[in-house]
Amino acid sequence: MSEKTAAPSSSLHQRILHEIEQNILTGKWLPGYRIPSEHDLAIQYQCSRMTVNKVLTQLAQANMVERKRKAGTVVLRSQSRSAVLVIQDIRAEVAALNLPYRYDILSRKKRRSTRSDMKLLDLQVPGLVLDMQVLHYAGSRPFCLESRLINLDTVPRANVEDFLDQSPGAWLRGHVPWTSAEHRIRVGSVGPELTELLKVAVGTPGLIIERSTWLQGKSVTFVHLLYPGEGHELVARFSPTIQAGGAEEQGPLT
Repeated sequence: MSEKTAAPSSSLHQRILHEIEQNILTGKWLPGYRIPSEHDLAIQYQCSRMTVNKVLTQLAQANMVERKRKAGTVVLRSQSRSAVLVIQDIRAEVAALNLPYRYDILSRKKRRSTRSDMKLLDLQVPGLVLDMQVLHYAGSRPFCLESRLINLDTVPRANVEDFLDQSPGAWLRGHVPWTSAEHRIRVGSVGPELTELLKVAVGTPGLIIERSTWLQGKSVTFVHLLYPGEGHELVARFSPTIQAGGAEEQGPLT
């Protein structure tokens, strides 16, 4: 099962979201800045107002902007935004290497959550989860092994999505807003059970990223990403925190 092209509407949604986020995070748009209206943004990006509305709603849910009736949308003052680990699109990572991208869905199962699932998804009571394993390729070589749990109580639409046009991660970014996320990063090695799948030797070093996302306190997904071999890196973008009165405080990189 492979991905040929991303859905145009989703790609445009991500582009608008990324550009507005960068304007805010880099300080180009300071707290209190009035963002262009939905009408003006729709003209600028040559898209529907509905697409713009979804982007601004997602930003509001992430507490980056505030939407006021008749007053428009303004950038909120952040008290804690000092470091940002961007949730990367694996397809974009591969494209940056000038290699063709595709992915295979290795397994997919809807089931009741186990105790382990509940811990990973931060669930208080058992529920339904979608358990998926996806292998991403850069050219002919495996690039990343994705093991993902989706909380179907929060994202019931995932159960009927075929993920033919977009990988699970890309689909979630385009369809499900999130208000908080946590990254856990470590170095590991490829175990014997994965060597044939990933086409590497036993003990090959790998970069492991585990990420959890929430929507208003409700778990959305937990994903374990294994990048085998060398040549992978993480880039964190951070900026000073703007304090009351205009003072700047250099926040810690976390």
